Amino acid sequence: MLTRIEAMHSQDYIHRDIKPENFLVGHNKKNEQVYIIDFGLSKRFRCPKSGNHVERKKKNGVTGTPRYCSLNAHCCYEQSRKDDLESIGLIIIYFMCNGWLPWMKGEGKDGSKKMQL
Repeated sequence: MLTRIEAMHSQDYIHRDIKPENFLVGHNKKNEQVYIIDFGLSKRFRCPKSGNHVERKKKNGVTGTPRYCSLNAHCCYEQSRKDDLESIGLIIIYFMCNGWLPWMKGEGKDGSKKMQL
């Protein structure tokens, strides 16, 4: 996953919607190959002409899947490369905790909503 995101960052793009569903693993001879999909929320993080990073600004709402968003994304700041990396870290925690994160109290393991008591 890191190699794929690193390749994307080297082209001056951030993904902004890192989640397990957006990574695919190859089949047969390419079973060690990881693919990344769903570039609908991707964005340039650096101006191609000047090479400067886009300025950090506040926006309305969260971009991406809230379960795996970085703290900056939850605070409605423009995302950067570190936010993609933070999302990968959250995915690793998710896998290590058998598909569960502490802030998933209101959800079932299948993603369905449960009623809070």
